[in-house]
Amino acid sequence: MRSNLNHIPLVEVTRGKIVESVHYGSVAIVDNGGHLLHGLGDPQAVCFLHSSAKPLQVLALLEGGGAEKFGLTDQEIAVMCSSHSGSDEHFQVLQALQAKIGIRESDLLCGVHPPTDKPTAKRLLIAGQKPTPNRHNCSGKHTGMLALAKILSAPLENYLDIDHPVQQKILHTFAEMCDFPVDQIELGVDGCSAPVFAIPLTNAAMAFARLADPAQLDGKRMAACQKVFASMSAHPYLVAGTDRFDTDFMTVAGGKAISKSGAEGYVAIGIQPGALAKDSPAIGLALKISDGDSENRAGPLLAVEILSKLGLLSNDEMSRLQPYRSRSVTNWRKLEVGEIRPTASINSL
Repeated sequence: MRSNLNHIPLVEVTRGKIVESVHYGSVAIVDNGGHLLHGLGDPQAVCFLHSSAKPLQVLALLEGGGAEKFGLTDQEIAVMCSSHSGSDEHFQVLQALQAKIGIRESDLLCGVHPPTDKPTAKRLLIAGQKPTPNRHNCSGKHTGMLALAKILSAPLENYLDIDHPVQQKILHTFAEMCDFPVDQIELGVDGCSAPVFAIPLTNAAMAFARLADPAQLDGKRMAACQKVFASMSAHPYLVAGTDRFDTDFMTVAGGKAISKSGAEGYVAIGIQPGALAKDSPAIGLALKISDGDSENRAGPLLAVEILSKLGLLSNDEMSRLQPYRSRSVTNWRKLEVGEIRPTASINSL
């Protein structure tokens, strides 16, 4: 497997006149035929998608008739694609979904962490309530996997094993969407204990372009992709939450694009045909910040600046995404001491 040492400086942080910190990474921008339209750094870098794979992982359930069997709503599909913040709204959608499927919250093997929605976490703490699996950001994905197990009449207790019918169905569907040999996908275990996939950025970008325009796919897959795109773009809050990039970007995009961020500095975006120009093709964008971008200061900034250069975002839309753009660095006294900004590399797009 390649070592991915060809990342380049993409975002820099200044203090005074000095560039103090640099985020390296790579970008691939691809159409739904797999043609590389633009690249920065190493577009072929092999990276784990983490949660950016969720809109692709749910396709196996939808292709298998899950929407019809369980009467899934767009809100429930959005939550299955989400890395949600654990708010009460997310929790309630999950409860209703699990009741439809006939599973219990205790069936989820994602683990437990406090809600990332700060008001919710504070309220639970004050009330002495411990978070449960449905507050976990990956609980929607796990609920979808259990729903697929029901459809396949497969056991629930080991649904995360890579050899389980659920994971094999998801893996093969993912490989087909990305046009990448299934036996060449690098496998790992994600933070939520589910299998996680690593493929070249170009292939991941192509899969998101196909989500945005699945016209060349077969009937069931085309319908599943359309359902995922429509559900995510119609319910962006359920995909993430308050003050989260995916939610804020999809709200501003107004149905023109979907976005799904993943751990360790991964962002994937699918843009509908005609969104950039009258006859523009569907486009997928995948980017990786190589240091993991633990504070999310590089990935969203880079994504917004690239989308502006491509022509997706108007000046008004850019202004609404200002928190994710080039911005000042301030200290504890709110004095401006530097700037977070894209490097000159972006000018090559």
